[in-house]
Amino acid sequence: MRILKRSVLKNYTEKTSTQSGSVPAWASRVITITSGKGGVGKTNLAVNLAIALAQQSQRVIIFDADLGLANVDVLLGVAPPLTLYDHLFSDVPIEQILFPGPAGINIISGGSGFLELANLNNSQRSRLLKNIEKLDRLADFIFIDTSAGISKNVLAFCAAADEVFLVVTPEPTSLTDAYGLIKVMDRFKLHREVFFIVNQSRSSSESIDTVYRLKTLVDKYLSIHLNYLGDISFDQTIVRAVKNQKPFLLAHPDAAASGAVKKIAFSLLHREWKAEEEERGLKGFISKLSRLLR
Repeated sequence: MRILKRSVLKNYTEKTSTQSGSVPAWASRVITITSGKGGVGKTNLAVNLAIALAQQSQRVIIFDADLGLANVDVLLGVAPPLTLYDHLFSDVPIEQILFPGPAGINIISGGSGFLELANLNNSQRSRLLKNIEKLDRLADFIFIDTSAGISKNVLAFCAAADEVFLVVTPEPTSLTDAYGLIKVMDRFKLHREVFFIVNQSRSSSESIDTVYRLKTLVDKYLSIHLNYLGDISFDQTIVRAVKNQKPFLLAHPDAAASGAVKKIAFSLLHREWKAEEEERGLKGFISKLSRLLR
């Protein structure tokens, strides 16, 4: 294991020395953002957290991996014309499937492309892994926005990422489903650590209670470590921003929710993180994901 300190670095694109002859030393930090149930604000958080990091001079790409119900584009009021599928089967250069979003972030629509990874032949897979390194050099952070639940696809995205961020709300159903997802990840040893964010809390006491309830269950019955990242209180500005298809961080930068997201982004930038020597970054993610989906 190597401990990497990620500071605010804007121009490290050329730092691509390799480990074992093939793995970039400065590969992107790949984070899966997921939830046990739908409706907890997972995608909204992913978009605004990406923007908060971009405002700190970080290069961020969002992969919309909510297969069949992709909605990053809906939240932003855009329609990416190309998807990962176009790169895999129509030879569209991988840089061309990047779609520019607000504040300098980029979006890649997975379409059916992620599922098609399971059916690639060796030549196609090798070409994808070679091309995907270009994105590693174009991003500091890559967010994988999954669907909710414990489907095979969600678990594969979680297993393949460097880190997993779980979004929960104080609702009992959200906590129950979140625990179920953590339990499965623990059972199959997908990660030793999972990070979680409490969203839509009505008060600080409700956030504290939510953290206590979830951590108590996990600490008592599971071996996985649960790490609390912060909370975002319920805010009407978020509702208005979603209706207007605008990120609330840009539409209402002084709102309490915007401040909370900025705080989470700051802590994400300035804490140490552990990355495996092998198969880290986006190339490692795609390599692991293609094996898992098979």
